[in-house]
Amino acid sequence: MERGEPVRLLLGAVTLVAAVATVGSLYFSEAMGLVPCDLCWVQRILMYPLVIVVGVATLEGRTAVWRTGLPLSLLGAAVAAYHSYLQLSPDATCTLDGGCTTILWRGFGVFTIPRLTLVAFLLISLGLVGAALLDRRGR
Repeated sequence: MERGEPVRLLLGAVTLVAAVATVGSLYFSEAMGLVPCDLCWVQRILMYPLVIVVGVATLEGRTAVWRTGLPLSLLGAAVAAYHSYLQLSPDATCTLDGGCTTILWRGFGVFTIPRLTLVAFLLISLGLVGAALLDRRGR
């Protein structure tokens, strides 16, 4: 294994997670006809650029991408966690115009769209923390 190969594998995995999340969100809205709420749009705004930003860094083997990607993924995780909280709280109301408390899809009896997004953002954040550690070690 070359020196840059572990970096590219890690960043490639992060790119794959972001790409699957992006395609998944488009599937829910375009193929299934589910209308994204306002918090869903915020999560999309934070997820979509990660595919390009981390994807380019993967091709370049650039571990410093964590400086750009980690703030996006951590903010996205916070929004997704808040959105998941809203869906779990029976008395919660969303102050935005959308139906943020409505559960439009449920998978395996546990997952909702914001929970899937939260998992994706957390996986991306973990991968970017790994990239930061590699960057700090001088790889």
